[in-house]
Amino acid sequence: MKVQIYITLKPSVLDPQGKVVMQTLHNLGYDNVKDTRVSKFIELELAADSKEQADKEVEEICKKVLANPNTETYYYEFKD
Repeated sequence: MKVQIYITLKPSVLDPQGKVVMQTLHNLGYDNVKDTRVSKFIELELAADSKEQADKEVEEICKKVLANPNTETYYYEFKD
């Protein structure tokens, strides 16, 4: 069972990496870019017995390992 996890900074958190990307794009002439935020994408493959078990495990992984609850939010999708 595959799961795709998306981790993003909360809107109130400054994103210095995103600002560097935006400045680089402007330097290359892409002046229409008004804002850039850099996020994480993680794909896991699980050997779970059920979707419910996989959901519980992914939720724990996100909370304990992948996302910082003070600065980031996350969501995930199961794929076939």
